[in-house]
Amino acid sequence: MRDDTAALARVIRACDPDLALIQEAPRFFRWRKAVARLARASGLVAVTGGATATGPLVLSSLRVHVERAEDVLLPRTPGLHRRGFATAVVRVGGARLSVVSCHLSLQARERYDQGGMLLDRLAAMGEPYAVVGGDLNDRPHGRTFRRLADDLQDAWTARPWGGEYTSTPQDPHQRIDAIFTTPGVEVLGCGVPHGLPGVTAHDLRAATDHLPVLAALRVPASA
Repeated sequence: MRDDTAALARVIRACDPDLALIQEAPRFFRWRKAVARLARASGLVAVTGGATATGPLVLSSLRVHVERAEDVLLPRTPGLHRRGFATAVVRVGGARLSVVSCHLSLQARERYDQGGMLLDRLAAMGEPYAVVGGDLNDRPHGRTFRRLADDLQDAWTARPWGGEYTSTPQDPHQRIDAIFTTPGVEVLGCGVPHGLPGVTAHDLRAATDHLPVLAALRVPASA
């Protein structure tokens, strides 16, 4: 979230999501106001994250009921940007699920460790159904991506729709952003929303330094 926030808001509005998992949200001067402006322009509300999660952010529509939310700071590695998770447990209709927005390290060993911490956090949240979205800084054949895909369902692989590659917007050639779900969540489609009504190629290129990933999911009703 470093480029054209008006274009970003237009893309989010066109996608009309229940949940939006953002990375590189405002973290510095008046960051809460900047998050509130983005949420309002996108037709959403802020749930958790931003500076308190070192960048990851969760936004939601008013269709979503938030049961609890927590920002998790990960161990700091000297010389590297500190990372964190924005997490929440929400209800959408009759479905209850855990949600995690993440942005993993550029450094391979730290990134792999953070992948394990993400899986541990999901387990600690204690919900049978979960969705994780974020910038993994890793490709599908990488160790961290595979570590997550071994335990979770890679939504693009399960039901590809739209575009595959997320980086860079000007020259998409790699998939380093992904959405994962726990088993039991049905993926109806997942990919970069090229051609979705209201989503223009210009806005996709201008909005951020990565292309967005949109997933349509069916989550079983909770008891």
